[in-house]
Amino acid sequence: MKQRLLSLDFFRGLTVAAMILVNNPGSWSYVYPPLEHSKWNGCTPTDLVFPFFLFMVGVSVTFALSSRKADTGGHGKLILHIFRRAAIIFAIGLAFRLIPSFDFYNLRILGVLQRIAIVFLIISLLYIKTGPKARIWLCFSFLVIYWLLMTVVPVPGIGPANLEPETNLAAWLDRTVMGERHLWKQARTWDPEGILSTLPAISTGLLGIMTGDWLRRKDVGDAEKVSWLFTAGFLSVLAGLVWDGFFPINKSLWTSSFVLYTGGLAAMGLALSYWLVDVQKYQRVTPPFVAFGRNAITAYVLSGVVPMVFKGMSGGMFRGYSGVFSPLNASLAAAITLVLLLFIPVWIMYKRNIIVKI
Repeated sequence: MKQRLLSLDFFRGLTVAAMILVNNPGSWSYVYPPLEHSKWNGCTPTDLVFPFFLFMVGVSVTFALSSRKADTGGHGKLILHIFRRAAIIFAIGLAFRLIPSFDFYNLRILGVLQRIAIVFLIISLLYIKTGPKARIWLCFSFLVIYWLLMTVVPVPGIGPANLEPETNLAAWLDRTVMGERHLWKQARTWDPEGILSTLPAISTGLLGIMTGDWLRRKDVGDAEKVSWLFTAGFLSVLAGLVWDGFFPINKSLWTSSFVLYTGGLAAMGLALSYWLVDVQKYQRVTPPFVAFGRNAITAYVLSGVVPMVFKGMSGGMFRGYSGVFSPLNASLAAAITLVLLLFIPVWIMYKRNIIVKI
């Protein structure tokens, strides 16, 4: 029987709610600094949202696939299921970019959902076909390989390796393979969910798998699980900060230091959630976040569809709140209102035990 961690649903739901909040201010001209992404190097609280989600994708894989991995009849059907799920998530991401204009000429090929799909696909296959030691080795090998590629390999047509937005190796590869019109529209010269930076993003997912493997162990007590997971997370944060000295923490490049830093924080956050929610049973405030967590992709899709269908909704709420609050608080209030509006359908689904499975 498949295990389910309430703390995982809670922590994932908290992350999804935060993702909706930071992606939908009433006005992009008025956003509190912690609710903005870092301009380039560095890490704000908002920069933690996506890596936290990918980390939890990895944790979820261990709980979802562990029993089916042990099936002695082979993995053919399971692998087909993994490819199907990844393809659907990728297709939803493309649909986001096509609706409503269906402009294939300027279609952004990669994006948030596409990265989730690719990372899910690769880490799931690695989980099925490799053991824990091999996955640990692969995780850190990917980080070292990416670091060397970005800091040693010359950029064709540009010059020495560098980490500048438009002239680094990852940006060059995105332009070369996909073409500028298929990249992130805010830049058109690079993509924050680009091809090369997907390699360290896979390591983020593998860190989640390591965490899931640890939490699933039957021979280790809860207190020991929490203490060691929190310690490992703390050490990962320290390692990320040390690596930051020569490979800066950077979400847009998804640098190796960023992986260790954010992965460590995610591990510490999940350890705390596990201790409070699953061990100590402090569950009074968990249901709203569990509702978001159990239908995370649905909530994320709705957060894109609703503002798209009701054009000007966030701006309208911002103008309405501006009569009561300062511009910064009015913009924040509009974002919070959207989170609360999207909470209604996911809460109904939660109460009726409806989980949309892709």
